[in-house]
Amino acid sequence: MDILLVVSVLIIIFLVSVFYFFSVYNRLKSLRNAADATLSQTRVAMKKRLDMIEQLVEAVKSYAKFEKDTFEKITSLRVNVGKAGTEELKKIDVESRGILGNIIAVAENYPALKTSETVTSLMTSVKDIEDEIARHRYTYNNIIQEYNTMMDTIPSRFIGRSVGMSKK
Repeated sequence: MDILLVVSVLIIIFLVSVFYFFSVYNRLKSLRNAADATLSQTRVAMKKRLDMIEQLVEAVKSYAKFEKDTFEKITSLRVNVGKAGTEELKKIDVESRGILGNIIAVAENYPALKTSETVTSLMTSVKDIEDEIARHRYTYNNIIQEYNTMMDTIPSRFIGRSVGMSKK
């Protein structure tokens, strides 16, 4: 009878350990997938913003001469945003904000342009997309924080590392 009890307890401990291992593994995997999905959503929103900026340049170019390289820069940023990692996205964000700042400065110098329905609508759309990007960044940062916390704490750290996961 004692041997049966010991074996039963060992089996229960083993099953609980396996269940715990897989639940931690699944949580880490879920967080990593959520982070990747949120990063993809950020890329899509940034591409939308670049599309809107290009439309703004088109709307404003009759009032001010934009150099050919502005269009080339926007095209380059749009191409790169699809495959960009977090650091590249930061650079693209800074560059696109610079272009947008130039467009806003031009719009402020021309009252007719400032009141143009097309420009106003595009500016509102850009603002909405900026808010969307901010929400995605907030979500991404929270997910990564939780993932990294799990990767820093024991025993999830050992479980994550045993299956090849690392901090982001």
